[in-house]
Amino acid sequence: MKLLLTSGGVTNQGISDALTGMLGKPIGESDALFIPTAQWGQPACSPQTVWRSTAGRGDSSLVGLGWRSVGVLELTALPGIDDERWMPWVREADVLLVDGGEARCLATWLQRSKLADLLPELTDTVWVGVSAGSMVLTPRVGGEFLDWQPDGPDDTLGLVDFSIFPHLDYPGWTGNTLEAARRWATRIPGRSYAIDDHTAIAVVDGSVEVVGEGNWERFDH
Repeated sequence: MKLLLTSGGVTNQGISDALTGMLGKPIGESDALFIPTAQWGQPACSPQTVWRSTAGRGDSSLVGLGWRSVGVLELTALPGIDDERWMPWVREADVLLVDGGEARCLATWLQRSKLADLLPELTDTVWVGVSAGSMVLTPRVGGEFLDWQPDGPDDTLGLVDFSIFPHLDYPGWTGNTLEAARRWATRIPGRSYAIDDHTAIAVVDGSVEVVGEGNWERFDH
């Protein structure tokens, strides 16, 4: 897959240009599936926040970018649906829009739904993640980001070889300062990035590039 791993969504022209380049065609000619599942594991989220995201409300909306079509793919529902029904929906989509929330919850439902097993087949599909929707593809998220099962493991899918600290210096979030990110990074082996909501990490054919117009820092431990 082609990966656009954001903290806050498609928030500036640099991130938008990276997305269009991955798609290989305009957004208005592309079909999307929106995955809100990560919100169910995050105590700060609610049915109302899920509705706002799905309805395209808010400045960082993924579904409001002007897609030709947008559908909702709720992972918790998929185990009750025949694979032959839902897997074609995924294969036919140009892009998966994976919302934020709680990354470990999302990883669990990607595996239970069997969507994780399907991902290696989706070589032309673009994955656009927001926050937990990006973190879920990394090896680990760190204990700071465990809200669904605070005493559980912090490992995620590991489809990329770096970890992500999102929402760097977000206004009013005292736990998301650069100093906090640096402490977090000391407990995350290998490469990791702290990115703000105007920064994204693009991964295409194994090549990793930081894009956008925001602030970020790379760590190597």
